[in-house]
Amino acid sequence: MPLIDARDIHKVFMLGKVELHVLRGINLAVERGEYISIMGPSGSGKSTLMHILGCLETPTAGTYILDGQEVHSLDDAEMARIRRTKIGFVFQNFYLLPRMSALDNVALPMVYAGVPLAERRKRAEEILARVGLGDRIKHKPSELSGGERQRVAIGRALANDPEILLADEPTGNLDTRTGAEIMGLFKELHRAGKTVIVVTHDPEIAKRAERIVRIRDGVIYQTSPAERS
Repeated sequence: MPLIDARDIHKVFMLGKVELHVLRGINLAVERGEYISIMGPSGSGKSTLMHILGCLETPTAGTYILDGQEVHSLDDAEMARIRRTKIGFVFQNFYLLPRMSALDNVALPMVYAGVPLAERRKRAEEILARVGLGDRIKHKPSELSGGERQRVAIGRALANDPEILLADEPTGNLDTRTGAEIMGLFKELHRAGKTVIVVTHDPEIAKRAERIVRIRDGVIYQTSPAERS
């Protein structure tokens, strides 16, 4: 059984009395330990699909099975537990808390998981060292570069050791060199056993995955192995 199995997924948003069909029958399976890119232009539905895969949104119709569980049958508390334990999120805009240090930003998800203070600080230090920021643990986001802030955000995503990493345009606010460094970090995490899903509009970012899923107008129109340059 795939780790992620989305079957005939539809998503409709209501804008007043108007129905906006964002996803129109998505079928997608992701194996455990796979690295895929979901690629498409703005408005294609790729971010909405990521939100459904990450249990941030529920589909209007269709079936989503995550690690053997039908997600639509879960209550809010169970959905929150899955987001907390199975999935780490990385976003384009970092979403770090500005008054907290890098260490405290990374440790925050462990607070909600009930990890004791001493253990979460130790784990946060280890994670920051893993992402190359062992000497920046006391710095606040305003004292870090864009690349360093994204590394903190990746560290936060790793806090509860999730099996799946979901990244939505993770290099969108970074220059080319820094973006390449961040994608190299994702590659390292994949080699360490993480299932990685990167949502992007950039073909250079997409081809770093093992497989590219192309989406347009809410429909997957092509799935192919990534072509290495």
